[in-house]
Amino acid sequence: MVLLIHGYAENSDSWAPLAADLMKDHTVVVPDLRGIGRSSKPADGYDKKTQAKDMRAVVTSLGFDKTFVVAHDIGNMVAYAYAAIYPDKVERLVVMDAPIPGIEPWSEILQNPGVWHFNFHGPDAERLVAGRERIYFDRIWNDFTADPGKPDEETRNFFAATYAQPGGMRAGFAQFTAFSQDAKDNKVFEQTKLTMPVMAVGGEKSFGPLQAVIMRHVATNVDEEVVAGSGHWLMEEKPDYTVALIRKFLDGPVVAHSAGSAGGDSNEERLTPTEYKFPGVGNPGTGSSGVGGIQTIVLKGNPDQAGVYTIMLRVPAHTQIAAHSHRDDRVATVISGTWHIGYGDKFDEVGLKALPPGSFYTEPPSRNHFAATGDEPVVVQITGFGPSSTEYVDAKQDPRKSPSSK
Repeated sequence: MVLLIHGYAENSDSWAPLAADLMKDHTVVVPDLRGIGRSSKPADGYDKKTQAKDMRAVVTSLGFDKTFVVAHDIGNMVAYAYAAIYPDKVERLVVMDAPIPGIEPWSEILQNPGVWHFNFHGPDAERLVAGRERIYFDRIWNDFTADPGKPDEETRNFFAATYAQPGGMRAGFAQFTAFSQDAKDNKVFEQTKLTMPVMAVGGEKSFGPLQAVIMRHVATNVDEEVVAGSGHWLMEEKPDYTVALIRKFLDGPVVAHSAGSAGGDSNEERLTPTEYKFPGVGNPGTGSSGVGGIQTIVLKGNPDQAGVYTIMLRVPAHTQIAAHSHRDDRVATVISGTWHIGYGDKFDEVGLKALPPGSFYTEPPSRNHFAATGDEPVVVQITGFGPSSTEYVDAKQDPRKSPSSK
């Protein structure tokens, strides 16, 4: 399940491009934040810790437990609180283009005149904006876009009208009023780092790489992505690219990033077995056989790119893999379970050799091989020199071409 948490000056409808794509093969839950859109507008509870509990209530009331979380703008703040309160319930986290109160460089961000709206709230602000919601939001939309035509007129009118509902601006302003409490809460949360995979996305003309800088203060496994040519409104300015980026992160192999030693090189990695975070579902990636149930972690490098890489695969019990090859020269070690592997152009049970944990084997470039597991899953660690690939001897046996493959 994927939980999408929207930001300010928008509501859950802002996720339409991403939700339309993800719903093809994921359950997608897209709630409105407290006081925004179709949600009720209570007098209080706008601190992000409380709103994270709102999100958790939505998830559990629908019968779900663990989830992917994707957020933008103020949604980042709610998503961070959610991940900090329920770390074992978040499989992967995406945050896009916004600061987190209390997390540096928060103090520097507050000094930027461009965030004037952080301190524009209260009864007088409500009276000033009443009937002029579109003028107020135009200033925010225009200040943070890289494309003056985005959001477009129809989108602007739609969102402005939702905030013009009775109590809408009071509730919207309350998101900012709560920042001082959010900063206090986040200072506590920051003491325990997030360990799930995190993708920090910034628009090139907005937060850019700063989004990852922020998240590395609070998380140990952070991917950095910058959307070229985009400002803050990623779903409106660069929807196709942003959707593809998010889908690749949610469905692709997990890349394990260790915090390393203090003052050490960024390439230093020290991972214990408990730090290997396999995804909850199969995600066969580049360098695997493509069998749907295989779970993949990328420990080093990128098997899609030139250079050394190491991947770890968890292969389900009772799996049979037809003859195939990889273009690169690879070596492997069996970590757990008993792995059965053979060489040749056709699966042959007689040709399989049982390799218990600690065993070593090779996959020479373009050398066809086949494999199987028994009554238990098997974990193997493979190192190669990318870019890698997978070619089956019989294309009809390629699981990636099966309608049931993910």
